[in-house]
Amino acid sequence: MTTARRLRGTGQRHSPAAIGGRLKAARLARRKTLTEVAVASGLTKGFLSKLERDQANASVASLIRLCDVLEISVASLFEAPTGELVRRSEYPRINFGGEGMREFLLTPRREQRLQAILSEIEPAGGSGDELYTLPAEIEFAFVLAGRLLVRVEDRELVLEEGDTLTFPAQSPHGFRNADDAAPARVLWVFAPALPAS
Repeated sequence: MTTARRLRGTGQRHSPAAIGGRLKAARLARRKTLTEVAVASGLTKGFLSKLERDQANASVASLIRLCDVLEISVASLFEAPTGELVRRSEYPRINFGGEGMREFLLTPRREQRLQAILSEIEPAGGSGDELYTLPAEIEFAFVLAGRLLVRVEDRELVLEEGDTLTFPAQSPHGFRNADDAAPARVLWVFAPALPAS
């Protein structure tokens, strides 16, 4: 008996669309625990855990309530994962603070799993004297050109072109161009993405 005939014989149906990963990414991007989402949506923590692992299906009403809590549209859960192109000439300029810098968002604005930012830092430019933290789990820096001094808590590191640094985004940190004459270009990646607000 062929596989196709065996499947027909067992009455197996097509699996529903896998949305668990997108729900979990939305929850993490909003820094919410399973318990917080369960209370706000009226669903159980166990059910939400299974839903995020694609081991359960939600009713339409439950899914709408859940999306309201996560501040996402239901339609966003079912968009085809075809990728989203951002051309070099179309990088949106953003203002992330600091001095002597131009910064550009490289990932789509609605991407919640991670976020990439390109910084062009002039000599003496940087984040400023005060250390800061970010509402993400991990921060990654890749020096594309120049030199970058990064301070994470009490530790100072000078990164040369091609060097990378990965550290907890919630550790107090700051940075500045370590070269007095040449600009620096740095790729920053945060996971999950920083909240839009």
